[in-house]
Amino acid sequence: MSSEDEETAAIEALDGAEWMGRDLKVNKAKPREDNRRSFGGGGRRNNRY
Repeated sequence: MSSEDEETAAIEALDGAEWMGRDLKVNKAKPREDNRRSFGGGGRRNNRY
């Protein structure tokens, strides 16, 4: 968006709107926090077969 007012208007217009039978939730974008772990998630908890 080119201005804060346009951003706010778009959020207000779309938040709570229905699309394909589902309600939309629209928030202002924030930078992602880099607190991810250095190893991959999921998979087995141990290596026992």
